[in-house]
Amino acid sequence: MLVWWWWILPAVIGVAGVVTLLAGLGALFGGRPVSGLLRVIGGAGVGVLAGFVALAGMNVQTYSRLTYERPVATIELEQIGPQHFTAHVELPASPTQPDGSRQTYDIRGDEWRVEARVLKWRPWANVLGLDSQYQLDRLSGRYVTTEDELNAERSAYDLRPSSENQVDLWALGRRYDLLGQAVDSLYGSGAAMPMSDGARYEVWITQSGLIARAVNPQAETASEGGWR
Repeated sequence: MLVWWWWILPAVIGVAGVVTLLAGLGALFGGRPVSGLLRVIGGAGVGVLAGFVALAGMNVQTYSRLTYERPVATIELEQIGPQHFTAHVELPASPTQPDGSRQTYDIRGDEWRVEARVLKWRPWANVLGLDSQYQLDRLSGRYVTTEDELNAERSAYDLRPSSENQVDLWALGRRYDLLGQAVDSLYGSGAAMPMSDGARYEVWITQSGLIARAVNPQAETASEGGWR
């Protein structure tokens, strides 16, 4: 949601400044030089104030948009064996799933990883209210050691929604460059965290990609030691 005052308030102040300036010019040409000059100076000052408010408001809006985050998934883990977990994945409501969804996956490994395709807008497009677009792509298990990664049982699941009756901005942007200079980049992003029995994590989309956060003590304990 746009911050309303960053464009309405400067516009109101600017209109007041223009009216005052025109009144001052009218007074000058009407034979009232003193009052006319004072009004011209006052109108110019009000115009400068409007510009200052507009710049300040745009700065606030830019910061708000560039730091905007929203949740895209919640992952809760249940251990059923060595390097073997059940992952309960909750997805928020979306146009294709108004009530959200909850799915269960069998995950092998020491860590889970969620990947997504991300369409990142340029900062000026963020200011206008366009936030990074994403499409969850894959959930998979990862092993800490390269040997396990090469030889142990793997698990990976497709998280992409059905493409039926949908417009894929990612594909269109890559193929035809329809989105022009508003698009900063199209890329893949991922977030990973260690698995532990009872751990619960949230995955968020930011203007620069996916991040994951521990949201209960089990997850916080598992993610200690440099996992952030």
